[in-house]
Amino acid sequence: MDIAPCVSDDDYEQWRQVRIAVLPYERTSSVAELRAGDSPERLMVLARVDGTVVGSGMAQPSDTAGGGSVIPRVLPEHRRRGVGTALLHHLVAHVERLGLPVLRAGADDEGSLAFAERFGFREVNREIEQTFRVEGPVEPTPVPAGVEVVTAHDRPGLWEASYERFGRECLADFAVDTPLEVSPERWARDWLVDPMFLAVHDGEVVGCAGLGLDADDPSRAENGLTAVRRDWRGRGLAIHLKLVALAWAADHGVSEVYTWTQDGNAAMRALNTRLGYATTRVGLQLARPLHPA
Repeated sequence: MDIAPCVSDDDYEQWRQVRIAVLPYERTSSVAELRAGDSPERLMVLARVDGTVVGSGMAQPSDTAGGGSVIPRVLPEHRRRGVGTALLHHLVAHVERLGLPVLRAGADDEGSLAFAERFGFREVNREIEQTFRVEGPVEPTPVPAGVEVVTAHDRPGLWEASYERFGRECLADFAVDTPLEVSPERWARDWLVDPMFLAVHDGEVVGCAGLGLDADDPSRAENGLTAVRRDWRGRGLAIHLKLVALAWAADHGVSEVYTWTQDGNAAMRALNTRLGYATTRVGLQLARPLHPA
């Protein structure tokens, strides 16, 4: 078996196809989006047997402080042959070179969880997937007084400028076991979707909601970050922004919108339920020390 880094666009496309086969219910980034995230800290690999791609992997710093994310994936027909184990060891070695003390991973099926537990991973967080079926026009609630809703595309630089006050506060409020540690560069690159609707007051972002469109399945989209600044909560801004995003989906032929929310974020899960989202899946966030005792 050969494990080698992704180099060409064809490599990236094959990496994508493995992810699509393993996670057909989720949006997969385009080759251009994957290329935009290239950095010395991120490793993307393909596993081949006799020249045939059988799996893929990614390792990079996670959004949690001190964590290194490891994501091995194996095509179903090639499992239980040591491919996943070889990929995991390869990815762990990269995290070790980065000097990060904690490994982070995820699982949303029994097989993936059993594999992770064999290597010492344990659940630290739980996420709930909720899905909205778009069956007709969506009417947003009135925009709160004093707020203008614009798109990030129409106001270049506004999203990037929102990091210091809005972004840091929103990231600090995530219901996770370890605080998120997201750089301004990753905020600008990885947390922005298109369309992203921004609520603006006195020139500052006070709320956001958006959609990550799925080029492989135009009928489906994933909710981007939905958040409201603390001093603007309780005024109906979150529901307005969420409905603006769903109205856009309805107007552009999107029939399914799904979102992942931390189990501890009861307020957002309740808001989604109120809007008609149904719970469709549970995902586990896992962690272990790089070098277990």
